[in-house]
Amino acid sequence: MTNRMVIGHIENLDLPELGISQLTTRVDTGAQTSSLHVDNLQRTFIKTKPAVSFDIHPEIHNVKKVTSCIALLHDVRKVKSSNGISEQRYVIKTPAILGEHTWDIEITLTDRSDMTYLMLLGRQALGNSFYIDASTAFVASHSD
Repeated sequence: MTNRMVIGHIENLDLPELGISQLTTRVDTGAQTSSLHVDNLQRTFIKTKPAVSFDIHPEIHNVKKVTSCIALLHDVRKVKSSNGISEQRYVIKTPAILGEHTWDIEITLTDRSDMTYLMLLGRQALGNSFYIDASTAFVASHSD
């Protein structure tokens, strides 16, 4: 038995470099990469390095709250969404915190406004660190 943390199918995740805490996230083993709903996505630069700027509405029930973010551009990838349509997405790499576990994850930025959760935590981010108990939620984090 490995030393993996048990998490539920829904958890609250912190993305400290983006100024986001307790973002309700759906754990999705069917998705390869993690994805985050953003608005006003634009390519930009931090000094001379390619970056992206975007807005996040971190509280799902309060769309008036907006957090503006900027992050280095890690990659641009073709991603097939759950509806089967492929699109080019910007990818950022940022630290994530779930319970006592901190690690870097890759996140694709997209429009998830028609989805229930603003963020999906995919298989790549889960790696070999977690077991998922699909019957529970908020095992490793708190529900506010």
